[in-house]
Amino acid sequence: MEDTTYSVRIYKTEARKNAAGKVTSYRVEWATGGKRWRSTFQKSAQADAYRSKLLIAAREGEPFSLLTGEPVSWNRAKRPEMSWYDFACKFADFKWKAASAKYRQDIARALTAATPAMFASSKGKPADLDLRTAMRRWGFNTKQRAEASEETAEVLAWLSKNTHPVSALAEAAVVRALLDAATSRLNGKPAATSTIRRHKTILQNALDYAVELKLLDANPIKALRWKPPRVTYEVDKRSVVNHAQARRLLAEVAAQKPSGRRLVAFFAIIYYAGLRPEEVVKLAGDNVTLPELVTNPETGELEEPADDWGELHLAGAAPFAGREWTDDGSLREERALKHRADGETRTVPCPPALTRILRAHLAEFGTGPGDRLFTGVRGGELPGITYRRVWAKAREKALTKQEAQSPLARRIYDLRHACVSTWLNAGVPATQVAEWAGHSVEVLLRIYAKCVVGQDAVARQRIDQALRDDQRDP
Repeated sequence: MEDTTYSVRIYKTEARKNAAGKVTSYRVEWATGGKRWRSTFQKSAQADAYRSKLLIAAREGEPFSLLTGEPVSWNRAKRPEMSWYDFACKFADFKWKAASAKYRQDIARALTAATPAMFASSKGKPADLDLRTAMRRWGFNTKQRAEASEETAEVLAWLSKNTHPVSALAEAAVVRALLDAATSRLNGKPAATSTIRRHKTILQNALDYAVELKLLDANPIKALRWKPPRVTYEVDKRSVVNHAQARRLLAEVAAQKPSGRRLVAFFAIIYYAGLRPEEVVKLAGDNVTLPELVTNPETGELEEPADDWGELHLAGAAPFAGREWTDDGSLREERALKHRADGETRTVPCPPALTRILRAHLAEFGTGPGDRLFTGVRGGELPGITYRRVWAKAREKALTKQEAQSPLARRIYDLRHACVSTWLNAGVPATQVAEWAGHSVEVLLRIYAKCVVGQDAVARQRIDQALRDDQRDP
């Protein structure tokens, strides 16, 4: 229930002039529970009418809201009321259909982190862990909410009854507390920069929706003086492997049992062709075009052609999301290629080194159900935990102790960074690299600016030559 008070004091209307002394406004000031409130009007009659309404409400013994400063009845007359938890569920439902499975999780995490700032009571409050789990896995999951156990349903019912109304966010201190909670870890320290920006955006979208539902007059987050931390999108050069290191890593992948040999091509595709892991998982046999072997006229044996380049034709991706977040209950959600519309494709060259690895993979393992290039040991879907574990063990074996403690190839995604950096440093035009990598040119250059080596020296030579030419006599 909204916090109220009967302790109200209303002051005389004050006429005020602007800095130039030309425009007069009229300010009504009053206090509820010791806190001062002000409302300014252009005409004295408007200010007097507003002050009179405050006086009448106070004399008739109406409770005043500590969150808005006005009589509670006014707030109820102005807009419908809804508890923060009920609204957050409504927002999650509103976004569910159009959102990807991973973005559904992001919404649930942001709302779960923010909600403790809106607790109105601690009476009968469940344990913090129970509250977080109930919100993240059930309350803010449109698909799962109705399937919650009786115990979980009781936790969610407590939230519905014991969170402040959305109208409380009209107060700057309340919305600031909400934003601080959403962008902090459990220990109170700031969350990762990317998390802060993502959660802030989600909350801002949620409060835009509250305005649409007429639960708020305006989005209070937009009025806050709150500056998000600066995000760096550049790749850390220390994470990018060179070719010798990549070969050592792939050799150690092959040595890992029982899955290593069937995963060599998985990691090689990321390193040599720059695919995202969720794109590699989706690859099927008909997405791979390899040149035919040629017959050696002298020996009669089949050999690799001199120009042994192939192609990979990408039509979609399958990022891991979890059964409870996908519409069909699968572990991965099949999506269009990142930054591309449904049905759009992308073709990436397959260099000779990767062509050889793919030939060997297809010869030994073939394709699995649905013509998939990569499957688990038992023929089912390739689990993400499997290739992450293989990579962690291979990295430990292939790298020196100092390298293993560094960011070098710490994430599988760093192999993609190494590939794109190689293309750029080889002098491939940025427009072509952006096409192969599935980026815009602007994003590509921003991310990989520090990974392009040697360009400064070339630029200096060109400038030096231009200056020498200018100094020559006509």
